[in-house]
Amino acid sequence: MADVVISEFMDESTAAELIAEYDAHWDPELWGKRDELLALLADARAIIVRNATQVNAELLDAAPELKVVARMGVGLDNIDVGACKARGVEVCPAIGANALSVAEYVIATAMILLRGPAYFATQDVLAGKWDRPRFGSGLELAGRTMGVIGFGSIGQVVGARARAMGMDVIAYDALLPDDAAAWNDVRRVDLDSLIAQSDVITLHCPRIPETIDLIDARRFDQMKRGAVLINSARGGVVNEAACAAALRSGRLGGAALDTLNIEPIDEATCALFQGLENLILTPHIAGVTQDSNRRIAEVAAGNVRRVLKVPR
Repeated sequence: MADVVISEFMDESTAAELIAEYDAHWDPELWGKRDELLALLADARAIIVRNATQVNAELLDAAPELKVVARMGVGLDNIDVGACKARGVEVCPAIGANALSVAEYVIATAMILLRGPAYFATQDVLAGKWDRPRFGSGLELAGRTMGVIGFGSIGQVVGARARAMGMDVIAYDALLPDDAAAWNDVRRVDLDSLIAQSDVITLHCPRIPETIDLIDARRFDQMKRGAVLINSARGGVVNEAACAAALRSGRLGGAALDTLNIEPIDEATCALFQGLENLILTPHIAGVTQDSNRRIAEVAAGNVRRVLKVPR
């Protein structure tokens, strides 16, 4: 049986190094083969996952020798942290490893959405149309306000990139201590003020009971008309029906949703967003690039080596 199990996609060179060091089993699709996964964990001391593998009591029961769950990413929605702690299993997220990729996604989508149709003129231009008033009617980032909800490791990197683009950055975080150094670089506000003042709102908070439907119809009504919303955090934090309605009414100028309540989306969600031109949907990849994939994998592999106390 395997000593280390890797159940989702991973940087190939980093996975190869682990396979050379350990009796390791790597199958990027293993997360979807539950019976096979549980059988492989009988003697495993480590499992490396992303966000699809459900690390729950059933999995832990099947892995009595497990010492570490290395998460290639930050969110722990798919991991029963309490059950792991009760069994002495260390949970190690790759904090900060994908922050730059998420920050670039936020800045890029904000620029696209604020410029409106500007970046979608290709077919018109090829057809001989030259509608400069329409395609030149967008807005700039500089001088506008970025509101960051959740000012942890990723939110702070997003804020730094936004400031570098000439934006005023305000932030809200219910958990970050008052004396945290991060507050030195931004204006701290309450959630209502952030919603009302921001031209671009970006979400970087976990999905917990307190944040489900955090951005609902009432919040959309509080926003500046034409504001832009970006969710690269977790599905369920934005009420999708309210978001679609705000986009259709023009209350919301645009939205980029990298995470959705149901992934992959179902027919009802597809119908909800169908026909919206001021919407960017991506399949939970804001933090996934070739560069971040390598960094995340290296952090996960390092955590496995540390816990198992096998030198590189």
